[in-house]
Amino acid sequence: MTDKLPISIEDVRSAAEVLKGQIEETPMTMSRTLSEITGAEVWLKFENVQFTGAFKERGALNKLSRLSDEEKERGVIAASAGNHAQGVAYHGRRLGIPVTIVMPVTTPFNKVEHTRAFGARVLLEGSTFEEANAHAQLVRQRDGLTWIHPFDDPEVMAGQGTAALEMLAVKPDLDMLVVPIGGGGLIAGMATVAKAHNPDMKVVGVQASMYSGMHSIVNGSVAPPGGASIAEGIAVKTPGLLTRKVVEALVDDIVLVEEEHIERAITLYVDVEKTTAEGAGAASLAALLAHPSKFAGLKVGLIICGGNIDIRLLASVLTRSLVREKRLSNIRIIGDDTPGLLALVSKVIGDAGANIMEVAHNRIALDVPAKGAEFDILMETRDSQHTQEVIDALGQAGYPPRTN
Repeated sequence: MTDKLPISIEDVRSAAEVLKGQIEETPMTMSRTLSEITGAEVWLKFENVQFTGAFKERGALNKLSRLSDEEKERGVIAASAGNHAQGVAYHGRRLGIPVTIVMPVTTPFNKVEHTRAFGARVLLEGSTFEEANAHAQLVRQRDGLTWIHPFDDPEVMAGQGTAALEMLAVKPDLDMLVVPIGGGGLIAGMATVAKAHNPDMKVVGVQASMYSGMHSIVNGSVAPPGGASIAEGIAVKTPGLLTRKVVEALVDDIVLVEEEHIERAITLYVDVEKTTAEGAGAASLAALLAHPSKFAGLKVGLIICGGNIDIRLLASVLTRSLVREKRLSNIRIIGDDTPGLLALVSKVIGDAGANIMEVAHNRIALDVPAKGAEFDILMETRDSQHTQEVIDALGQAGYPPRTN
């Protein structure tokens, strides 16, 4: 069956020779803490430390290196939400190839600017990858450029698969690879390597529940894609035609994860591993958090496939994590509008070991007595138990709060 697939293990090994010395052979280590949290033996491949911050360099460089001299001279074009764009732009400049990139207008600002900084001509068009892709085809035909597909190309797929070669060189006895799926290029390449290495090794794909195109294809279900997923790198409405052939033949399962799990995975990477992962890059860990019974007791290889998260979004995710863990809590106090009330409440909170971050007064709310005062307090605590201790202390002092 595999001899009819778009790529073979020989294609991936050939790509590895092309890439040798031109990209980072990124680290792979076991995470003791994440293993304890998830119940699996977790091995992490840090593709977020590639120069452009993502694995996409592998496929882009393999494809660019194999172009004819005429194609290189004319230039290339790609449509991308960011990481493929940066990989094509960076290596295009290294190889002296003019690069045009069409990106959705929703692409994070940092990815747009980094792509421009690598010397590419950047065109912002459409709100989704599909719309950007349609515009890129028009520009390609008009300007006579060579198309560099972000995933549905055998040479791109083979390049991405080199990450699995490196992973299995470090830990050849892995039981399973867990791989994010957008268009399917990464998992197609990695599954090709895994099954050639050990036919019994399991390959599990991960998709954001908002964009479950490959999952729907494999399972014969219908789930209309759409929504503002934090994992924009895998927010692809229509997976590749070539990649789906590999997925159907070689991938054992595809699981879906919710936004909350992706946010938690991003937070754990920062807190535990001191590394930054974008939403798509954290998806494989999110799968372990969302479906722990599938992975318990297994030696599991996860790929942190990208780290190019917008700083403001990262700040929001980390803050939301503090709220979710009740380390940041809003409480509402209603009492008599007398001098010193806030000072008394503040003293109770301070004596309980919490820190007040913000205070907002509201004296005109109709559910507050005319001689009363209402104020919201945002406080920082150690954890949910500490938050409850502060709430209990306020109640004992005569100021029982309402929690938001």
